[in-house]
Amino acid sequence: MAGKEKTKLTVNDLLAKKATGEPIVCLTAYDFPSASIVDDAGVDLILVGDSLGMVVQGHENTLKVTLDHIIYHTEIVTRAAKRAFVVADMPFMSFQVSRKKTVENVGRVIKESGAQAVKLEGATAETLDAIRTLTEAGIPVMGHVGYTPQSTHVFGRKIVQGKTADQARVLMEEARNLQKAGCFSIVLEMVPQELAAAITESSEVPTIGIGSGPDCDGQILVFHDLIGYYTGYIPKFVRRLVDIKEVIGGATAEYAQLVRGRRYPSEDESVSLPDGVLEEIRASKRGD
Repeated sequence: MAGKEKTKLTVNDLLAKKATGEPIVCLTAYDFPSASIVDDAGVDLILVGDSLGMVVQGHENTLKVTLDHIIYHTEIVTRAAKRAFVVADMPFMSFQVSRKKTVENVGRVIKESGAQAVKLEGATAETLDAIRTLTEAGIPVMGHVGYTPQSTHVFGRKIVQGKTADQARVLMEEARNLQKAGCFSIVLEMVPQELAAAITESSEVPTIGIGSGPDCDGQILVFHDLIGYYTGYIPKFVRRLVDIKEVIGGATAEYAQLVRGRRYPSEDESVSLPDGVLEEIRASKRGD
């Protein structure tokens, strides 16, 4: 992307990629340096996911992420993202209570963080109603079906969704309902690849896969998983392209050795007083 003009992507740009068959490249980001790197690399969409609860905050799941956390991290990311479309994840219980509270919470996210869209998990009647309300108000909404991490206490270890005919029919219906409700795209998480392909083929809006095979309109991964910056559970579908933890760990250990051996900082890395200043100070002390 170096040297290319950065024009901020819009919902229409993402829909156009679906129409032309150009894959949509998506990643998560949670801070300014990461978002800058991701944006400079030409990623189309950045999700400020509630996965920050695990990879940034060190929790076991996403449930402890608050609305204020999402707003804080999204505002940082939007400052860095000059081209990528930025989506903020609506955290657990920020949109499930009432329509009024959902509109208030989403309004805060859009106004305070600068996000261009929000993502809501699930396709319950209440969630669909919230999506309709938000899209009618002009707020783009990304849907999310399959494995939805905010429902971890319901799913337990049954991560892959839609493996039976009945489950597959439910997922296809949920995806259709999200599209009808006004979603501009739909995340398919941990869905068998054949089912994800069928949903993608029948959908007029882009599908974004995570662990759902190669036939979705786009793919998303957690940035920390991609670069090896997270040491917790790594799903089967993650392709780690670099082990940044090893690089950072090695550099940190070397720094510690340099300091303990008094080999850092060197003369060249230090600042010196101008000639004569130290002698002047010592002379003034003798005069005292």
